[in-house]
Amino acid sequence: MLSRLMSGSSRSLEREYSCTVRLLDDSEYTCTIQRDAKGQYLFDLLCHHLNLLEKDYFGIRFVDPDKQRHWLEFTKSVVKQLRSQPPFTMCFRVKFYPADPAALKEEITRYLVFLQIKRDLYHGRLLCKTSDAALLAAYILQAEIGDYDSGKHPEGYSSKFQFFPKHSEKLERKIAEIHKTELSGQTPATSELNFLRKAQTLETYGVDPHPCKDVSGNAAFLAFTPFGFVVLQGNKRVHFIKWNEVTKLKFEGKTFYLYEKKIILTYFAPTPEACKHLWKCGIENQAFYKLEKSSQVRTVSSSNLFFKGSRFRYSGRVAKEVMESSAKIKREPPEIHRAGMVPSRSCPSITHGPRLSSVPRTRRRAVHISIMEGLESLRDSAHSTPVRSSSHGDTFLPHVRSSRTDSNERVAVIADEAYSPADSVLPTPVAEHSLELMLLSRQINGATCSIEEEKESEASTPTATEVEALGGELRALCQGHGGPEEEQVNKFVLSVLRLLLVTMGLLFVLLLLLIILTESDLDIAFFRDIRQTPEFEQFHYQYFCPLRRWFACKIRSVVSLLIDT
Repeated sequence: MLSRLMSGSSRSLEREYSCTVRLLDDSEYTCTIQRDAKGQYLFDLLCHHLNLLEKDYFGIRFVDPDKQRHWLEFTKSVVKQLRSQPPFTMCFRVKFYPADPAALKEEITRYLVFLQIKRDLYHGRLLCKTSDAALLAAYILQAEIGDYDSGKHPEGYSSKFQFFPKHSEKLERKIAEIHKTELSGQTPATSELNFLRKAQTLETYGVDPHPCKDVSGNAAFLAFTPFGFVVLQGNKRVHFIKWNEVTKLKFEGKTFYLYEKKIILTYFAPTPEACKHLWKCGIENQAFYKLEKSSQVRTVSSSNLFFKGSRFRYSGRVAKEVMESSAKIKREPPEIHRAGMVPSRSCPSITHGPRLSSVPRTRRRAVHISIMEGLESLRDSAHSTPVRSSSHGDTFLPHVRSSRTDSNERVAVIADEAYSPADSVLPTPVAEHSLELMLLSRQINGATCSIEEEKESEASTPTATEVEALGGELRALCQGHGGPEEEQVNKFVLSVLRLLLVTMGLLFVLLLLLIILTESDLDIAFFRDIRQTPEFEQFHYQYFCPLRRWFACKIRSVVSLLIDT
């Protein structure tokens, strides 16, 4: 029996698991790992597959069974982190955006960051004015289809590609005009480099928003960038705190705290899991961008003084070390095989860039997401965002083209100084039905679901009977009031009770310590004076001596029983 158990345990430990990682070009890399394989092993396999040396900017993201996103921790077992049934599915993404992406040493690294920022542009995370949006889209066209050729590119050719969730004919014409007249002769590498230089200057560069609420119950989006902590709320950036001014990050349950030199910011995440993910992202970003050396990294605790709470430690290198290491790279630049964008007017999904065709064992899927039935009435009432005509001002419209003309086209817009991810996508699902809500949010706004979102959800689209309920949950997430105040009161009451319990425990321990020291043979004037008081003598003979004899009797009986057995 023992041999069978040992052999079964050995087979369990040696079991191999299939892992599929979706890359930035929507191709897939499949491999097998052992049960006890760490995240670092899988990440190293992937970077070797991509021929990537400047790998510290990237990470592997996955969705747990509760549909909460996480970054794979490299020091822990992959199987234990995913907590789902194999085969495992993950995504390779930029985790730490370079402060200056144009300064990256190798072209392959710049290309992968280019693909990530292009995704951000499409998903509504990177926002800009119409003029900047047109220039960025033109750089993408130049990088992926080359110089304008009247024989290959007929009138309106730019409208066959989608760079943003929504856009107008006017923006399409501007994109084509820049591509024809200003970018001729640029190689793909040059266009990508110019794209990165322009994107890096935008206010929302590197933003991955976490939906939260402030203390008044108003919707807010928290984000960590290469330059600091950002709060986006009410069509404007309400807070920007540089990393060297952030003194502490902490969370308790669904409450997130950021300590600055003069203020404490408090926000409420939808779930405790989302709040912990937000806290861990903040700890990692602060360590990566702020510290000079990885040896300065310390284990961070979210606990109070007497309660352990969650502990976390960033395990990678910091930005300065990464730049110094990149400067020492001396090898022949790896070859990059770029495939052009595939135009599609019939298919609303976007092709997020070319695949790395030189890499084996990859496959590509085209996913078409249809609009759910029964959403028309919900679309009309779902938005409280002000609307403008597409012809007004220098404003970026991150939306799919409408069949109406520019003069009567009225769609939700995001101004240059505004940020409203609800108009495009909730990039970090946090609620119990967060991925379904994300799909619903995109469809309510008339935007299509991307390949990444459809695959990561791994769940069926909600039926028409569920649409109304999901819509209500989505509006409650963005507009709900009252909950944070009640939660704050409960937190205060719990803190007071906790303080009372800790105080009583300390007093009890101090009393026991005092009794033990007084009853000992320690010859100190303070204890001699206590021993000579009548109260102590009464306590000693009436309580302490009988209790000591009782304990001694019990100990002797237990010892005798043990000896007999």
